Amino acid sequence: MAKAQKQTAVRPKRSFHHGDLREALIAATRELLIEHGPDGFTLADACRRAGVTTAAPYKHFRDKQEILEEIVARGFEELTAANARAVAEGGPGTIAGITAMGISYLEFAVAQPAIFRLMFGHKSELRKVKQVDESGNQCLKGVIDEVAAYSRKHGHTADAEAIALRLWTFVHGASSLELDGDYERVAPGLDVYKLIADVTPRLLGAGQAVRSTARRKTR
Repeated sequence: MAKAQKQTAVRPKRSFHHGDLREALIAATRELLIEHGPDGFTLADACRRAGVTTAAPYKHFRDKQEILEEIVARGFEELTAANARAVAEGGPGTIAGITAMGISYLEFAVAQPAIFRLMFGHKSELRKVKQVDESGNQCLKGVIDEVAAYSRKHGHTADAEAIALRLWTFVHGASSLELDGDYERVAPGLDVYKLIADVTPRLLGAGQAVRSTARRKTR
């Protein structure tokens, strides 16, 4: 019997179109970010993961930092879209819709902790980039717009932006605490979803609006 030839595994060389190469590098960098954090890998590692040469990224990006900028900007866009879907399901300009948006924010943080942390300060220099700053501001604008719509429906004269900032501060803080396991340490079993549902109407001033309506009816 003829002696079997030893098979050597050869990694096939990938062929990319112009746009595919860019997306492959972004995807590879995102995977490594999730696995190792933003400082735990190099651009060369991303090239190996994508199956391209170390010269390939420079056709599209100046360095690893620029790929991270793209990932963060897309993270904000993804969060904005998720929030919009939640509002559409809960009802635009309603407590239910705004609460759903807060829960959507929490779910994004828990599902994508590495991306979420990078979006909010793990590398503060990323937020100074125009593309990232604009996408982040657009995400916050979605909250402001919903609060403004709620206020118009209920005849509130309060500053919608100030209320939206309070809501964002609360939900972001709650999401970060949940993500880091702090609630589990100090309040095991706490239902963060219920917490958001309970606090959102108060921050919107819903209780105050109900009391004001009641007073008008008794006059």
